Amino acid sequence: MENEIKSHYSYTEVINWLQAKGVELYGNHFKIVETDYPIVYKLIAYSLRDEPTCFQYGINLNKGILLSGPIGCGKTSLMNLMKYLTPTEYKFSVKPCRDISFEFIQDGYQIIHKYSIGKLYQSEPRTYCFDDLGTENNLKYFGNECNVMAEILLSRYDLFISKKLKTHITTNLSATEIETHYGNRVRSRLREMVNLIAYDKSTLDKR
Repeated sequence: MENEIKSHYSYTEVINWLQAKGVELYGNHFKIVETDYPIVYKLIAYSLRDEPTCFQYGINLNKGILLSGPIGCGKTSLMNLMKYLTPTEYKFSVKPCRDISFEFIQDGYQIIHKYSIGKLYQSEPRTYCFDDLGTENNLKYFGNECNVMAEILLSRYDLFISKKLKTHITTNLSATEIETHYGNRVRSRLREMVNLIAYDKSTLDKR
């Protein structure tokens, strides 16, 4: 695979560096396994903004990333590692969807504003990676049920169109399950907003 990549970056060296960084962050059991290299290469190409390689993989640098795969395959740790490769102006924060849903219970609708429009007192919208989409539940705030993540994603879509704001997502849901949970509007907006990078369904749980 590596020798097929026509790039001025050495992807083998980058993977070695990420492996070392992973051990530093997560402990000695952390390992980037070879069967995951096709996924990792795509994430590296995107994070380094390596245009020729992204073109080879059909990855659009103007969109975000939707990394989908079974539970325990290492999506979150990989996205956390990619933050270290990403140039400053493309840095992002990883935010678990469950945490957002708990914030919503506490603070209500301003949470949707916070994760879509940006900080309440800061006009610059932020790039987020919403981690584990689908683990949060529909929540009630003063008796009103709200699909918090659907609202946030729809708002961010408007900002994607108007300000090129990127959104990254990790999920173990399939496209069909995303539609079931969040509706077909969200699914069709996501098609425009993100590059889908998917693990094989048979990928083993690494936990």
